[in-house]
Amino acid sequence: MIANPTVAAQTAEFLLQIKAIQLRPENPFTWASGWKSPIYTDNRTALSYPPVRNFLREQMVAAISTHYPSVEVIAGVATGAIALAALVAQDLGLPMVYVRPTAKEHGRQNQVEGHLEGNRRVVVVEDLISTGKSSLAAVEALRQQYAQVLGMVGIFTYGFPQADEAFTAAECPLITLSDYNALLAQAQKSGTIRDSEVALLADWRTAPDTWGQ
Repeated sequence: MIANPTVAAQTAEFLLQIKAIQLRPENPFTWASGWKSPIYTDNRTALSYPPVRNFLREQMVAAISTHYPSVEVIAGVATGAIALAALVAQDLGLPMVYVRPTAKEHGRQNQVEGHLEGNRRVVVVEDLISTGKSSLAAVEALRQQYAQVLGMVGIFTYGFPQADEAFTAAECPLITLSDYNALLAQAQKSGTIRDSEVALLADWRTAPDTWGQ
């Protein structure tokens, strides 16, 4: 779910303004998976814009304080959410760790980096939720370290049904600052996309693996 409709609209507007999210329904991007997509997201761009970075930090802190007041540790998902997780942890005065996609093959072979005591209540910070696979892999890695994962807070989600199902199955609540519906509404309002493109963009989320073929 989104944290707040007003926050969702403002987050979408900021991400569009700084081109962290780009929409090209007539000239689709190609994702690493091979999918054709009218949208490309790189929320790490927000780190280069202090007003946007501060807004995201403040809204993340507000969402965590509201929904997960008993949190003891903030965990960032590598690599996109590490910096934001550090900012959020600093604001909350909490310890912070981050989770690699896989364990290192050398040294201590850590997947969870930083000091994490067992049985701590953890909130995971993520920059983007797509299918949910990599995000939930981080949750599982934390649980293997005996963390109590309270849930995840992300900047943006595409809202794929398979992601929603995966989070439900993993018993991991997900809260995001904005989502695809809010993005389309804001893009249409700001003139980023034409009214005639809205249906095309909406169709993509229904079948992203075959869209544009």
